[in-house]
Amino acid sequence: MKPFKLLSLSVVVVIVTLALSYEKIISSILLPQYVSWAYDVDAKGLEVGIPLKEREILLATEIGIQNPEKVRIIYVDEVPFPYENYALKILGEALGFVGEGIVNDAQVFGYSIYVRSGYKLDKPRLAHELVHVLQIERSDLETIITQHFSDLAQYGYQNAPLEVEAFKANQKYSGEY
Repeated sequence: MKPFKLLSLSVVVVIVTLALSYEKIISSILLPQYVSWAYDVDAKGLEVGIPLKEREILLATEIGIQNPEKVRIIYVDEVPFPYENYALKILGEALGFVGEGIVNDAQVFGYSIYVRSGYKLDKPRLAHELVHVLQIERSDLETIITQHFSDLAQYGYQNAPLEVEAFKANQKYSGEY
């Protein structure tokens, strides 16, 4: 009976330790994997994406993007996510990136804006995504991903500071071109 109690106690200690250090696991193991994957997705998007049209470049410039000529739009059936990485999939579900009933219409990876086919990327929606490009340009992709993951966990999507800034662009640029 003693070995069973010792084993049970060990399992409890491991579970408690993992529960208390989940933030370290996410920041030291999972985030670097996601960031590396995101840089690869951006690189692919820059190769195959469509450059902004003249009026879209003017919008990007007005928003404050320093290099609007680098921005590319990539239309896809589904906005990419590293589903093949089980741990990242679980993290994505926990943060509301992916999962049953969740449709990601657009997402920015550096200068690449991935847009789900059939999603109308009108002026306010493009402005929203361009603000995310600006946020990355002001900092870097890794910093923004780290902040966004943390913000999503703390505030949820609608109240995450990076999203709040982007939602303001939806309102400011609500008219047509």
